[in-house]
Amino acid sequence: MRLGLDGKRVVVTGASKGIGLAVTRALADEGARVIAGSRASSDELRLLVDDGSVRHVAVDLGRPDGATKLISAAAEEGRLDVIVNNVGAVKVRTRGFLEVTDDDWLESFQLTFMSSVRTVRAALPHMLAAGGGTIVTVVSVNAFLPDPNVIDYSAAKAALLNFSKALSKELGPKNIRVNTVSPGPVSTDLWLGHGGVADTVAAAGGGDADAVRAGQASLAATGRFTEPAEVADLVVLLASERAGNVTGADFLIDGGLITTI
Repeated sequence: MRLGLDGKRVVVTGASKGIGLAVTRALADEGARVIAGSRASSDELRLLVDDGSVRHVAVDLGRPDGATKLISAAAEEGRLDVIVNNVGAVKVRTRGFLEVTDDDWLESFQLTFMSSVRTVRAALPHMLAAGGGTIVTVVSVNAFLPDPNVIDYSAAKAALLNFSKALSKELGPKNIRVNTVSPGPVSTDLWLGHGGVADTVAAAGGGDADAVRAGQASLAATGRFTEPAEVADLVVLLASERAGNVTGADFLIDGGLITTI
């Protein structure tokens, strides 16, 4: 199914790996022109750049000027049709709340929340001038599933979800749709890589990372983690006009982990 994204110009943050890379690849496959923002590139992202449909902009979105640099670079090419806010990071807090410093809180909010606020703020004048656009933000089930092991991350994601909903009310009448996607655990380095969540939890408890992974997967009705490409497909659908009257909505993709209505 073609989604009508051919020739659309899309900015993706945190695009070098994991969900961001999968979104970048899926958008390129749909014929979009992707401006991929991340601090560093990766072998996989470089392959997409070499194919000609993706441009990488090296930028640190944890810095106050990062979003402006990214959007300015993207706007040099013309109209901005879609923004995908994906950048974020999590650190497992195995020593409890009292060990989470002010700097830890500020770092989490800078990258996980303020990066999206700043990216939208920089991009919005371009979308308003063009008469419309779409914003899709990757949140997390932790926005409404608070976890003391990721207390600052959960709070930042909750803020991001609230921000996105509020923004959808303002921008809907201006032909700009704002939606969010909330994944559960995803098969990325953030969870499964060296030093990721599984490794950290296992080290703190004297256990095995594979056992942590298997235990977490078993909490989902499907018994597995979500794949990055599955999240990407949902993001791309929401970015397209196939979802033309969908705004202010959050979409779970968690294999049935969340059991409440």
